[in-house]
Amino acid sequence: MENFEKVKEVIAAAEADAASFYDKGNKAAGTRLRNAMQALKVLATDIRKEVTEKKNAQ
Repeated sequence: MENFEKVKEVIAAAEADAASFYDKGNKAAGTRLRNAMQALKVLATDIRKEVTEKKNAQ
């Protein structure tokens, strides 16, 4: 559940960068947004592993 909370935090933090990039064309915000999306990908993979382990342990 800890990783799921981290996902929510990363999304909340990336929201402002997404708005800056798409609405204002801020290239630096685009870079930060890409980094946040990569972090989400890693967290999602970790969550998938946790779920699989917990499901198979039962």
